Amino acid sequence: MSRIPTSAVVAASLVSGYAVARWTGVRPLGAVPLVLGAAVAATEWRRTVGWPTTAGLVGLYVAAFGLSHPLAKEIGAWPSVAVVSAVAAGVSYVVSDRKAQRATADV
Repeated sequence: MSRIPTSAVVAASLVSGYAVARWTGVRPLGAVPLVLGAAVAATEWRRTVGWPTTAGLVGLYVAAFGLSHPLAKEIGAWPSVAVVSAVAAGVSYVVSDRKAQRATADV
């Protein structure tokens, strides 16, 4: 079964969630890519690292979204989204994607 790179899903969904909300002017519409991205990533995380780590990674994803708001007041909206997306994607890579790559390479 092909593996989905969760770090890319996390980064793309956080960025696209903000972009959709900003460009449409409808903030709740920005939740669509956020929820879809979280669902796709969580499904892959569960297969790769199990439920407890998945819960932690979903918590990080939600925290990244939440922290982007106060950070935006300090550094601006797009830079804030870039920072939280990079951090969340980086953690996802280290915790899940890298482990999945090693497991695939060992097969």
